[in-house]
Amino acid sequence: MEKPATRIKFTYEDYRNAPESERERYELFEGELVMVPSPNEYHQRISGNLEFILRGFVKQHDLGFVYDAPLDVILSEDTVLQPDILFVGKEQADIIAEEGIRGAPGLVIEILSEATAKRDRTYKKALYARHGVKEYWLVDPATKTVEVLKLQEQGFSQVALYACKEKAPLKSPLLAGLSIDLEEVF
Repeated sequence: MEKPATRIKFTYEDYRNAPESERERYELFEGELVMVPSPNEYHQRISGNLEFILRGFVKQHDLGFVYDAPLDVILSEDTVLQPDILFVGKEQADIIAEEGIRGAPGLVIEILSEATAKRDRTYKKALYARHGVKEYWLVDPATKTVEVLKLQEQGFSQVALYACKEKAPLKSPLLAGLSIDLEEVF
């Protein structure tokens, strides 16, 4: 008689007990460990540019904290993600812990790659919405665009799609007054 397949779910505790070098390459999706490939140089350049701009704005206006990967965002005991960039407002400072962010940041930014684009646009988008992330940006290096999504009752809805070639500055519903020239990002 064949034994039924058992699906073992991992917890945050299992994830935390993984060797440090392994933990940096994985995320925990509802109990499933998923390997996250290392980003390429262009991804890192975009991430650095965007984080620099965002960090400067947040610091200038004393709005909260900006972080970059790898930093654990612990959405639940079986869901731990490492967004490329995230913002936690001062009013949410209680979710900042030594081991990472324990709850939904106000803003999450994912920079798409061939290996992660589908997951970022579907599964991660749904997880971020389910856990209460207010704003989600999908940065596409291939098309030099940024899709800004805002959390609504039924999930995320697109606020705008900004393209580098159109020269319109990126605006954020969450961060009033923020204006980003995409030429500085890409």
